[in-house]
Amino acid sequence: MEVLRHPFVDVCIYNAAKKGNYESGDSYFTIVTDDYFVCSVADGLGNGPVARLASQVIPTILKEYHHETVDDLMFRFNEQMFQKRGAAVAVFKVYFKEKYFDYSCVGNIRFYLYRRKTDELVYPLPVMGYLSGRPQKLRTQRFPYSPGDLFLAHSDGVDLRSPKTMMRRAGTPERLYYDIHAAIETGDDATFITGGLLQ
Repeated sequence: MEVLRHPFVDVCIYNAAKKGNYESGDSYFTIVTDDYFVCSVADGLGNGPVARLASQVIPTILKEYHHETVDDLMFRFNEQMFQKRGAAVAVFKVYFKEKYFDYSCVGNIRFYLYRRKTDELVYPLPVMGYLSGRPQKLRTQRFPYSPGDLFLAHSDGVDLRSPKTMMRRAGTPERLYYDIHAAIETGDDATFITGGLLQ
């Protein structure tokens, strides 16, 4: 488990390769500043080194351009996928002062926000397909959040039957991490990120 602790956000990360592979085709990236938090999960098509090469485009770009908007980042991701295998990608950026986040996804990455005060689950629908360098329809959605809300992002190597029930029961990112880790059975590359928005 990789952990990111900050006064505004608390994050736990799991990433593992498909059984028999040395490298995971999934990549992820997180960064937090005093103003915002950026998180992304990318699943390269297929598995192994070729999939890894495609998904690694995302953390490489985010290390340099995390200050940009989600729209601008998704365009950069897509441009850099040209002549690569392609990848499903989700990215969201949380703005602490404004108390909202922007979210965009192309492909089968899943994201959930559990609003603890109202017992609501937010599940933004992704755009179908994957980033490949070709012209791609993108859709960025904006959602408010409240301190105490939980989020979960995962690749398709993680199969969850009832994310809302798990998030409600867990209450904290660390508990949610261990609950998912105990529940999943995967024969694929698998990545999941659990987090709590604290302020």
